[in-house]
Amino acid sequence: MPVVPYKNSGDSKKKQVAEMFDNISAKYDLLNHLLSFNIDKAWRNKSIRLLKPVTPKTILDVATGTADFAIAARKLKPQKIVGVDISSGMLEVGKKKVVKKGLQNLVELVQADSENLPFEERSFDAAICAFGVRNFENLEKGLEEIFRVLNDNGVCLVLEFSMPPKFPFKQLYNFYFKYILPKIGRVVSKDISAYSYLPDSVHAFPYGKQFMDVLEKAGFKETKQFPVTFGVATIYMATKLKS
Repeated sequence: MPVVPYKNSGDSKKKQVAEMFDNISAKYDLLNHLLSFNIDKAWRNKSIRLLKPVTPKTILDVATGTADFAIAARKLKPQKIVGVDISSGMLEVGKKKVVKKGLQNLVELVQADSENLPFEERSFDAAICAFGVRNFENLEKGLEEIFRVLNDNGVCLVLEFSMPPKFPFKQLYNFYFKYILPKIGRVVSKDISAYSYLPDSVHAFPYGKQFMDVLEKAGFKETKQFPVTFGVATIYMATKLKS
């Protein structure tokens, strides 16, 4: 059984995820930074630094949400950044941020299904995704789509939650994730289920070596992982080698 936001709903995970993010879009940025103690910004910045040697000219931000990662990617000085997301509510927030920063000629946001990307093969030099692959209905299909739209020698970078392996951080993290985070999320977002789904989906996600195996199954090579903040999150990099 897939982990879904609304357990009593008969809708697909994809539809539920879109509904959930529409519901919390107005408070998403506030909660994202509050609940991560702003560490998520440092994680994105490290991800961008890891991509710097690749010098991508075209970047796809998959499950862009409110466009934080797409906006951060401007530091790579690309010619074009395209962000896609299934949630219209998140994209509306993202579009306002892009305009506010004067990046509308660089960053384009498109509503689309990450598992059925509306782009031709070999359209991008790099694909990035922060806290999004965990929400795919079909993880392998989503990664195969990313692989399809990357140019030869293109790089996929994924930033995703993982589980700290060592005592005592593992125990503290689990307690915070299970008991504290959902309560704060429910109060601020007014969505009863969204911030219970978050820890459930993290526990169900195949992080670490397991996720690198899924990347390789999708066709990627040279997979690497970079745990951050004691393993609370992990940055993954993989390459679509020229065939």
